[in-house]
This record gives sequence, structure tokens and C-alpha cells, in this order.
Amino acid sequence: MQTINVGKIIRELRTEREMTQKQLADKMNISDKTVSKWERGLGCPDVSLLSELSDLLEVDIGKLLSGDLAPNDFVGGNMKKTKYYVCPMCQNISLCTGEAEVSCCGRKIDQQQMQKAEKNEMLSIEVIEDDWYITVAHPMNKEHYISFVAFATGDRVQIIKQYPEWDMQLRIPKRGHGMLIWYCTRHGLFYQLL
Repeated sequence: MQTINVGKIIRELRTEREMTQKQLADKMNISDKTVSKWERGLGCPDVSLLSELSDLLEVDIGKLLSGDLAPNDFVGGNMKKTKYYVCPMCQNISLCTGEAEVSCCGRKIDQQQMQKAEKNEMLSIEVIEDDWYITVAHPMNKEHYISFVAFATGDRVQIIKQYPEWDMQLRIPKRGHGMLIWYCTRHGLFYQLL
């Protein structure tokens, strides 16, 4: 850990929040000289203070200690390039159009690797009125089910949450070409082109 880089981040984040060294120190019940010492790279916060400091500065502890707050590269706004994160414990869904560190249920979640569906894995699609009617013969029990279905175009993503013990059938307004994406709790993230 490089104390100079950690100090620069503490200073940068403190000034972004329009706090003086004294104000930050008062919130943490420490002296402003301690904060000054950190910011000059002459020492680092004690482990017992890291959680409170990361909360006050609204930064991940890992990022704070690494001394790196590099911004994400934006993928140009194409929603088809969205990255999906699914919590294996609660099936919570998170999306990101850049790089992210996502956690849920106290655990870090890795980005799901999307795989193209084989012919026998594809969802069935019929056109009814101006909608796509989507169904699949897939188990829908608590141990194995489709957690969500999404339709991604260049400028938007529509997500329809699914639940165990429901029949997997839904309607999506038909609009142009895109990717139909779904997440199986046992086999991962799949897509097919529409």
C-alpha cells in the first residue's frame, strides 16, 4: 500500500464533499493533524477506522487502500453491451454499462458470461398482435428456474423478473431487432437474437 496515493484519494474525496480536515476529523473523533498526516502520505488510517472513513468518503475500502480511483471506460451507450451481475444467494440483478465491482448478500459478484443459446435451449417466440409472446419448457421450481428475461436494443433494456413455480410466459412489445437475454439459476446467462 502506497501511503502517498492513499493520502491523495482521502484529500480528493474529502474536498469533493466540501469538508475540511477538521470536519472529517470531528466526524471520526480523531484530530485534524491525523487527517493531515494521512493526506501528506506520512501514515495511513488504522484498520479500525477504515470502515467509517469509507462510509464518510463514500468509497469502497479496497479502492481507498489501493490508491486508485480510475474512472470506468464507458461502452458508448450501446445497451446490448450491458454487463449483468446476478447474486447467487437472492437472485438480485444488477446491470452496468462499464466496469463495476458489485456485491450483494455480503459477497462480491462476478459478471455473468453470456452464452449464445443452442437450438434446444432457445425460448419460443410467437407474434401476437404487436407483441412477442415468449414461452419455454424449462423447470420453474425453487432449485432451478429462469430468474429474469430481458430484451436489449441499442438504446434500452427491458427486464421482466420471473419467479419459481410460475409458468414462464410473457409478452414484450415488438420493436425492432435486439437480444433476448435470460438467466437460468443453474446454467447461467443466455441470449438469442430477435
